[in-house]
Amino acid sequence: MADSILEMRGIKKSFHGVKALSDVNLTVRTGEIHAIVGENGAGKSTLMKVLSGVYPHGEFEGDIQFQGEACRFRGIADSEKKGIIIIHQELALVPLLSIAENIFLGNEPARYGVIDWTLAHVKTQALLKKVGLQESPSTLITNLGVGKQQLIEIAKALSKEVKLLILDEPTASLNETDSDALLELLLELKAQGIACILISHKLNEISKVADSITVLRDGATVATLDCRVGKISEDTVIRHMVGREMADRYPKRTPAIGDTVFEVKNWQVQHDVHPERQVIKGIDLHIRRGEILGIAGLMGAGRTELAMSIFGKTYGKGIRGEVRLHGKTVDTSTVQKAIDCGIAYVTEDRKGYGLVLEETIAWNTTLANLNAVSSNNVIDEGREFKVAEDYRRKLNIRSPDVFARTVNLSGGNQQKVVLSKWLFSNPEVLILDEPTRGIDVGAKYEIYTIIAQLAAEGKCVLMISSEMPELLGMCDRICVLNEGTFVAEFTAAEATQEKIMRSIVTSGVN
Repeated sequence: MADSILEMRGIKKSFHGVKALSDVNLTVRTGEIHAIVGENGAGKSTLMKVLSGVYPHGEFEGDIQFQGEACRFRGIADSEKKGIIIIHQELALVPLLSIAENIFLGNEPARYGVIDWTLAHVKTQALLKKVGLQESPSTLITNLGVGKQQLIEIAKALSKEVKLLILDEPTASLNETDSDALLELLLELKAQGIACILISHKLNEISKVADSITVLRDGATVATLDCRVGKISEDTVIRHMVGREMADRYPKRTPAIGDTVFEVKNWQVQHDVHPERQVIKGIDLHIRRGEILGIAGLMGAGRTELAMSIFGKTYGKGIRGEVRLHGKTVDTSTVQKAIDCGIAYVTEDRKGYGLVLEETIAWNTTLANLNAVSSNNVIDEGREFKVAEDYRRKLNIRSPDVFARTVNLSGGNQQKVVLSKWLFSNPEVLILDEPTRGIDVGAKYEIYTIIAQLAAEGKCVLMISSEMPELLGMCDRICVLNEGTFVAEFTAAEATQEKIMRSIVTSGVN
């Protein structure tokens, strides 16, 4: 355990003259789980791309030694030959291929030049079992949720002779139960002598499994903490990450809750691909003015399906039920009609559905309300700039100006652009689906502050989250969803993680 498998020394990397990494040092021991933490934009993913050959030798300064040998990787293929496998935060699967085809893509088992699909399926089943999935190897990726797709990525990595596994936010799309299963898997790999580098914003997960923690801030190494010497508190890690104390994780608020504004009655939704399966089973919910209503549940419970089916019927078939605003039935059957009714939906997949990444902050900010910056169907660029600049300042979006492309922003700042877009549409009801997924602790607090301010202004907020502490810290009331129906409801004073989980496992929904 004392021997190091990886040494990175004096790593420097710039983009167009802007330093992303400045003199980063990292040592990973054989068979350890080494966590790397830092705020969005601290350089974590950039450092891993240097290590894995995404940025080849010559495009950065510094030295890499792996198993005692100097490495000059020209690409990912070179690092994989050494046994370094990286799983990026953005999924790299082919949607219309099966699980087995994705796992062995480019590495297919063959006999006499012919792919042996029987062997591929047998190996796939064994790999799926390792990551806790029961799907058939022939299942198409497009029919799986984001969480399960992440597990397929991990199974794909395990199919190779991995010596150092790099995981960039591997549990960002997973609920608490599935995250725990993944962490147990990492501990099993550690017992087999496989080293892991874990990049995560979830400090509670890091404390469960990490042997060492390296903290990056502004592209530099600021601390390396040895967890084997003694327990490292989350406050200590946060102080290194943000350079300051964070006494409260959630903003203090005094709710001023009014009358019921938004209601959903007897809402029923059938599966988008398999309509014979009902995913939402006669749900009733209501939100009052100034209230933050949380929805808790395990992966597959139907949380996102519920949100998307309400917002313009963007998910599901055979949708039935009633949506009411201020006691009157409204038509939300299309996205535009939902927006016109005053409903906004911040998707869990900001890069896929929330933003046009190659466009500017200004372009994205006004996208959901173009009429407000247009005259005779022509966009007034001056008005667009003024609106975008106003939101950039109010939401503290860190960028040189509103003409920066959103693809170049950190995850936290991208999420603020998504919020700007929907706030500019002036909604009465804001549906937030995993609003802080993949965002560091400092940026999370800023997002929480925005949400609290919206509630204080009298907005109705529906907040879906896989992080129970987040729901407990932010919500006035929490409804628990399991297998397409609500099985419990708690006020903020009543709710605990134990009560929520107990209501799920004892609900006995058929």
